[in-house]
Amino acid sequence: MTTEPLIDSRTQVILVDDDPHLRQALSQTLDLAGLKILPLTDAQGLAGRIERDWPGVVVSDIRMPGIDGLELLQQLHTQDPELPVLLITGHGDVPLAVQAMRAGAYDFLEKPFASDALLDSVRRALALRRLVLDNRSLRLALSDRQELSTRLVGHSAPMLRLREQIGALAGTRADVLILGETGAGKEVVARALHDLSSRRDGPFVAINAGALAESVVESELFGHEPGAFTGAQKRRIGKFEFANGGTLFLDEIESMSLDVQVKLLRLLQERVVERLGGNQLIPLDIRIIAATKEDLRQAADQGRFRADLYYRLNVAPLRIPPLRERGEDILVLFQHFAEAAGERHGLPVPPLQPTHRALLLRHEWPGNVRELQNAAERFALGLELALDGDVPPAADDPAPSTGSANLSEQVEQFERSLIAAELARSHSSLRSLAEALGIPRKTLHDKLRKHGLSFADSHQNSDDLEDNRP
Repeated sequence: MTTEPLIDSRTQVILVDDDPHLRQALSQTLDLAGLKILPLTDAQGLAGRIERDWPGVVVSDIRMPGIDGLELLQQLHTQDPELPVLLITGHGDVPLAVQAMRAGAYDFLEKPFASDALLDSVRRALALRRLVLDNRSLRLALSDRQELSTRLVGHSAPMLRLREQIGALAGTRADVLILGETGAGKEVVARALHDLSSRRDGPFVAINAGALAESVVESELFGHEPGAFTGAQKRRIGKFEFANGGTLFLDEIESMSLDVQVKLLRLLQERVVERLGGNQLIPLDIRIIAATKEDLRQAADQGRFRADLYYRLNVAPLRIPPLRERGEDILVLFQHFAEAAGERHGLPVPPLQPTHRALLLRHEWPGNVRELQNAAERFALGLELALDGDVPPAADDPAPSTGSANLSEQVEQFERSLIAAELARSHSSLRSLAEALGIPRKTLHDKLRKHGLSFADSHQNSDDLEDNRP
């Protein structure tokens, strides 16, 4: 049994009428007006062929054998209540058409009607449809940005840029190469790319190539047939095949042998996989996201990584900045992870003291976000905040050093980090945020603007801006 193809997104009007003469006349009217139409004799299976965001409208007669216009309206609005449906009625069907309007029909036309009346109704319905889809797109984009902000926390310029790049790449079919140090969050970025893409309902398969023994890596990735090697008693589906229809995240790609790299290059170019010991080429609909902590160009120059595979993967690179390059995010991230850990364990999170902040800001974070998250977890459990290689500073220690920055720059960075960390907490108003920081609201407003930070309430309550009292 074959399935009817989906309605082409270029089709603007679907016309359903079992009367061949009326169908031909209406089709000609719509065609002469420059509209791309699809005339149908019945509505059987039509609802299943229309995607939710199809950009057109449906015009249907009410009285038809099989599925009538009212039933079609109900089917279409089950999957998209905002799809415009115009109903054609005979004189005796006007009460029925009024009932349909109450059920969500966009308009109805009583026979006989003028061509201009049909065209006017269709054009208004198409304009409404464009507006609805534009609003959906904007809401989805806003939702995606909010989700990214939750997953990839931070107000620093490198993080803003990374979130923009993820948003731009997520909806494409491009394979992606993620560059980042250990603990920087490469799998978090890969999952975000998957979850914000059209493949979100497909599988996300993550595999660490560096954790696989050389003897099993090919079988694990490509699968094998029975008898392919000693001990292969039954067929095994590989990770690439298992991820069909979704995304495969391949971490530590630099650890793959040159032989496996050849097979991966072929898979990327041809989108087929061949199990070990098999002769069948299995087509794949798959997105590959690779990740590395090494400089693959340098590895290619040294002969440890195939240059052709590097250039094939490097079309859409994403670099995750190490934590030491986004110092203003450290306190925000720490607060975020500590509060999440406190919620998991049912424990109140103790407030960060100045000595804690100084310790966090001066640490180099070789383990990046993963190390920071572990430190926040320990802090939420009430354990001492001690970081590898660091000695907790005394209460009267000066602000942490930030390399070659002068004192003024250090103070600016420290101030911005403190405000950003407090912004990450829940505040109902600019007033409560100012009270938590112990500064006047007018001063806080000025500092938010100075540091490029934002708070929704800061432009809504004018009385907050006028009150400069401590």
